[in-house]
Formats: sequence, structure tokens, C-alpha cells
Amino acid sequence: MTAILAIHAHPDDVETLGAATLALLAAKGHRISIVTMTAGDCGSVETDNEETARIRMREAANAAAIIGADYACAGFGDLSVFSDDASRRRTTEILRSARPDIVITASPADYHPDHEATSLLVRDACFAVPIPNYHGSNYKSGSAAALAAIPHLYFMDPIEGRDRGNAKIVPDFAVNVEAWMDKKRAMLAAHESQRAWVLKQHGIDDYMGAMESWTKRRGKHFGVGYAEGFRQYKTHPYPATPLLQELVGEALLKEMNA
Repeated sequence: MTAILAIHAHPDDVETLGAATLALLAAKGHRISIVTMTAGDCGSVETDNEETARIRMREAANAAAIIGADYACAGFGDLSVFSDDASRRRTTEILRSARPDIVITASPADYHPDHEATSLLVRDACFAVPIPNYHGSNYKSGSAAALAAIPHLYFMDPIEGRDRGNAKIVPDFAVNVEAWMDKKRAMLAAHESQRAWVLKQHGIDDYMGAMESWTKRRGKHFGVGYAEGFRQYKTHPYPATPLLQELVGEALLKEMNA
């Protein structure tokens, strides 16, 4: 059994970009943990920060439970995720507590500042987790032990596969998720509070349809009905062996055709 941690900025980010792949991996018997950096406390026009956070964490836990995954929130606020010393130590502590073999996180280039900051923090925390003398945020009260090695690190697609300048981000590979779309739909549907917010902030009246459209478009790029794209971070000394690619097995898609 492989331990896989999917860590993104907000509740519903993982579901939008990687839930079907996680469903596939969970069905193979691997241990899945989902963490959001924030509780999505600004994601409402109807409730205040505290109530919004409670609602969205409950929705995130319900979504994770659909595939038997654990869920936790790192406790940052919306638009308050930054790469600084305290945040890196907190992120390192989260990774050490989850003890993952594989970490899947946000794209380094994306439309949302919290997404980009999450990617940077997670990348650097992966480097820090095996260093015994680098202490996490709970050092004084008892922190999790250092990992034996840097975990394999992967980036999900950015929203709609583009950076802030609208340039395309090309994945290294994708996963054929045609057989797992029902799970993905159910997980995203658990975030029912987001319909009103996505309409206000993004002008999208059907957030489920937007997910469906993007996953189908990424599938077309690889010649299948639906796909989720990923890039592996291989810079020294991060692991370069294709662990995630091997775990998804026959669902692996290597060549883009569009």
C-alpha cells in the first residue's frame, strides 16, 4: 500500500482537478489523504467567515469519505497563504503527519495566488521533511518525526490548463479517468455551497459543468473521453522514478495528440 497525499489550496480544488485519479488509486487499496490549506472561509456571499469555514470543511470531509480518504485543513485563511518561515514549518508538519510516499499538489503557475503559494510551500516542505534538525510548527509541543526521504512530488493541472498570462501548461502525462467520473462528480457535488459563490466570483452558473468540460477537454488532448493531467517535479534531489505513473497502471496516458 502506498500513502498518497493530495494537498491543494481550497475545498473543491482537489475534486476539480484530481479526484478521479484519487478514486482509482483508492480502489487499488492505496491510502489517500486530502488536505486543504484553507477552509475556504471567503467563499460565500451568504455566511460569515466562521460559518463558511464550518460548512466547507464539512463538505470537504464528506467528499473525501466517498473514496474512503481522510480530510484535514491546514488552518490558513483564504488569500492568506504565503511562503514564509512559519507557513513552511506548518506545511512540513502536515506532510510529516501524513507520511506520504507521493504528494500531489497545486500547479506552480495558476490563476489564484493561494494556488501558487500552496505549490511553493508544498514543494519546499517536501525538501524539508527528511531533515531531522528542521522542526515543524509543533516542535515545542511534540512534532511528527522526519520522513526517511523526500516524497515523490507531482503537480495537478492549473484551472483550465493555463497560467495567469493565459499560456498553456502542458502535462507530462495524464490519467484516463473515464471509469471514475461518477466518483469525481459525486465528490465535487458534495461542495454544494459553492454554486452561488462560483457564480458571483467567476461568472460560472454551473461549477459541475465547468469541471466536466475541462476534464473532457483534457481527455480529448490524450485521445480519451476524460483525463486528468499531471507533471512530476524531478529536480535534484527529488525522486525521479515514475511511481504515480506505475500505480495508475493501464490508465496511464503518455502522449498528447492535440
